[in-house]
Amino acid sequence: MTRTSDVVIVGAGVVGLAHAVEAVDRGLSVTVLDRDERAVGASVRNFGHGCLTAQTGEALEYAHRGRDTWLRLGKEAGFGVAECGTVVVARSAEERAALDELAATRGDDVVLLDPAQVTDRIPVAPDGLHGGAFLPRDLRVEQRRAVGAIAAWLDGRLGAEVRFGCPVLGIDGSGATGATGDGPVTVRTGRGDVRARHVIVCVGHDLDRLFPALADEAGLRRCVLQMLQVRTSTPVDVGPAVLTGSSMLRYPALAATEGARALRARWRSERPELLDAVVNHMLTQLPGGDLVVGDTHAYDRTPDPWSHERLDDLLLAETRALLGTGLQVTRRWQGVYADAPGEFLIRPAGPATTAVTVTSGIGMTTAFGLAPAVLDTLTTKES
Repeated sequence: MTRTSDVVIVGAGVVGLAHAVEAVDRGLSVTVLDRDERAVGASVRNFGHGCLTAQTGEALEYAHRGRDTWLRLGKEAGFGVAECGTVVVARSAEERAALDELAATRGDDVVLLDPAQVTDRIPVAPDGLHGGAFLPRDLRVEQRRAVGAIAAWLDGRLGAEVRFGCPVLGIDGSGATGATGDGPVTVRTGRGDVRARHVIVCVGHDLDRLFPALADEAGLRRCVLQMLQVRTSTPVDVGPAVLTGSSMLRYPALAATEGARALRARWRSERPELLDAVVNHMLTQLPGGDLVVGDTHAYDRTPDPWSHERLDDLLLAETRALLGTGLQVTRRWQGVYADAPGEFLIRPAGPATTAVTVTSGIGMTTAFGLAPAVLDTLTTKES
C-alpha cells in the first residue's frame, strides 16, 4: 500500500473529514487514515448540535463559516441537516436576564420568547417558565450517519481515498520542524506507508498517543461525558435543540453575561450537585423519536473507566422536570473529547506535519470553518 497524496489526514472524525473536504474542494489529492473500521468516537457520541450563536471569538467565526458546508454536504452526501435552530429555556429570573443580555448584542440571531411561545415550540412543562429564546441560525445534524456518509462521499471524489482499519504507527520526514519540507513525508501505518506533501493529524484526545510531548506542552487531557438515549412515556416532537440554565453556564456567549454569573452564584448554595458534575443539561431528538440527553463532564489525562449511576439519575431527574413526562433509558454511553486551555490546538508536530484538535467539545459546530483556516496556513507556507 504505497500512495502519494498532496495531503494525508490522520483521523476520520468530523474534524479530520472537514479538512479532507476542504482539501478536495481546493483540488488537492487526499488520503484519510483511521485506525477503526467505522466512526465510533466523539463524532457519533454527541448531540448533533451545531451550536453557532452561543459561541464567541474564533469559534463563532468558524461556526458561521462552516454552516453552509454542513448544509451542502447534507444534500450531497445524503444525511439529515436541519435548519431547526435552538430553544433556550429560562426557568429563573437569572436565566431570563442572561438571554436578555445576549439578545441585546446579537440582533436577529436571538429571538426572545415568552412562556407561551416556548411551549408552542417545544413540549416543556409550563410550571415555573420565565420564557426563553430561539436561536434560528443553529443546526441539528444527523450525527450517527454524518461521518460515515461524508467518508463515503469523499471516497467517491477524484483524488480522495478514505482508509478505515488503518492505524498510524508514526510519521517520518526531513526538513526543519514546522516547515513544509522539500520531499514527501512518510506516514507509517499497520498496512504500509503513505506519502504526502503535508500531514494533518486530527486524532482528538488521542493526540498524546502520537505526540506525547506536544500534548504535555499543550496541557491536553480527556473530558469524559455521561450521556443517555431516552424514550418518553408519551411521544413528543422536539424539532430544535433544547438548552437549559446549565447550558448558560457553559457556552461562552451566555456564560459571560451578568445573568449567568448570578445563576452560578445562586446554584453554589442551592444546586451544588449540578456544578460539581459540570452539567450541561440539553437534549436533541433522533430520527426515530428518542431523545439524546446529557451531559456531565469529568477531566483527567487518563480517566477511570467507570460510569456513575448518580450522574445518570441527575440527568434523568432534570429531564423529567423539564418535559413533565416519564422516561425509559434505551442506551447509555460515555463521550470523550480533548480538553486544553483555549478552544483550538493548531501546532506544528514535525516536518510538514500539523496537529489540529478542537479542545472545547465543539467539533461538530466549528470543524467546517476551522479547516479552511488551517489549509490557508499550508498554502501560505508554500508560497
